[in-house]
Amino acid sequence: MKKEKHISWNVNGLRAVVKKGFLDFLEKEKFTSLSLQETKLQAEQIPEEIQEWVEQNGYHLYNYSAQKRGYSGVISISKEQATNVYQGFSDASDTEGRVLCLEFAKYYLLNCYFPNSQHGLLRLDYKIAFNQKILRWINRLQKKKPVMICGDFNVAHKPIDLKNPKTNEQNPGFCPEERESFGKILQKGWVDTFRHFYPDKVEEYSWWSYRVNARERNIGWRIDYFLINAGFVENLLSAGIQQQVMGSDHCPVYIEVST
Repeated sequence: MKKEKHISWNVNGLRAVVKKGFLDFLEKEKFTSLSLQETKLQAEQIPEEIQEWVEQNGYHLYNYSAQKRGYSGVISISKEQATNVYQGFSDASDTEGRVLCLEFAKYYLLNCYFPNSQHGLLRLDYKIAFNQKILRWINRLQKKKPVMICGDFNVAHKPIDLKNPKTNEQNPGFCPEERESFGKILQKGWVDTFRHFYPDKVEEYSWWSYRVNARERNIGWRIDYFLINAGFVENLLSAGIQQQVMGSDHCPVYIEVST
């Protein structure tokens, strides 16, 4: 058995975060995999510094960009080479660069950037349909081997997961329909790894608005997650939120597992 660390981080623009110490983060963290969301670039725009670091340190980089330039996008960096790589859904409905699934010998790892339901909940139906597709997919995958799914889910599940739940009850990311949709994933046996260890811990957030000094005041939301199938819980060693890591309006979240 070996211990692995898996990290997920919405970088809100990979080229921007490179200018804010991202390479130092790569050097410091001893990770098995790093899943990045909202990279906002095409494959040919991946900074050379990152490609060089990946090659020099024996990692593998997988990218899935949105068709729309400068929008969305996910990148996964892994120590182990994937045996299979799946970009988007099998029905080709994901043109926004939101889902990257890597298959390894012992498990699947899904890197996902879930849709924002947007102001006025204009994309709420799209968001819920996306959740349903993800759930069907991971339910199929877990019949073959363990599954880890991580990323920016763009939802705070319960009042404990954001600073001001009362004033956000009808807002994107905390409306009842979104919370219920996310809850259905957990009800199907998927485990919120952070709450597995810290069911009642408060003021543990992974995203803060750039407005009103929200991060300094810790007025935030926990919308970034690692979920695993229930059968993999016995391999779960720890889970955490790296609030001290700067560079984006999100911070990294991680789990450690034994494999």
